[in-house]
Amino acid sequence: MGTVMESTGVEGASGVQDNLESNEIELTKIGIMRDFIQTQNPSAKDVDDFMIRRFLRARDLDIEKASSLLLNYLSWRQAFIPNGFISTSEISNELAQKKIFMQGLDKMGRPIVVAFGSQHKPSKGSLEEFKRFVAYTLDKICARMPRGQEKFVCIADLEGWGYSNSDIRGYLAALSILQDCFPERLGKLFIVHSPYMFMTAWKAVYPFIDNKTKKKIIFVENKKLRPTLLCDIDESQLPDTYGGKLPLVPIQDS
Repeated sequence: MGTVMESTGVEGASGVQDNLESNEIELTKIGIMRDFIQTQNPSAKDVDDFMIRRFLRARDLDIEKASSLLLNYLSWRQAFIPNGFISTSEISNELAQKKIFMQGLDKMGRPIVVAFGSQHKPSKGSLEEFKRFVAYTLDKICARMPRGQEKFVCIADLEGWGYSNSDIRGYLAALSILQDCFPERLGKLFIVHSPYMFMTAWKAVYPFIDNKTKKKIIFVENKKLRPTLLCDIDESQLPDTYGGKLPLVPIQDS
């Protein structure tokens, strides 16, 4: 028994050492990346280490690729959100559809977002407004994250979804903004009440989802919906539409 315990202790110490070395490598690369991006874009001085780390992790700690991604994001933000924020008046058609809600935290302290696919009406807005809405939503989510938390959980509810809700261009635009401008923000995506006809749209979008994001997506069977959600979300934090205790709050009111 003594041999087993000694072996376990060595393995544990090795794991701690590996984590320390990994953290040191990240810190070193964060410093190198910061110096580089600041020479390329003066606004990079306002970027904190957490953001640099997220972009590094999104590109497997490759400084060159991560720097390119972050610099592209800064340029996109300066052009797409020149005022620093998107006002509700810029996305009034999207907000009127009442399709994104936010309430509660999962067991890891990640904010919970609920999106209703059947409420998305591409014919009632433009692609540009929808893109602004996606950026507005992600900014809102990030602003609501508890201190020390960097990710959120989303429940994509497709009950009642039909072809009139299908919007491949919109889905791809939203995916691009999430992956390229808000990397390492999505913690988990539950897709629930998915109708068979949705799979046509899913097959069109799936090839554009990066491998890191694919691992975070879970299709939930209807009969396993509540127990699956309760594995990650306490009943006190679960939206009431799924039998929990919290009423849903529109994203603009969260």
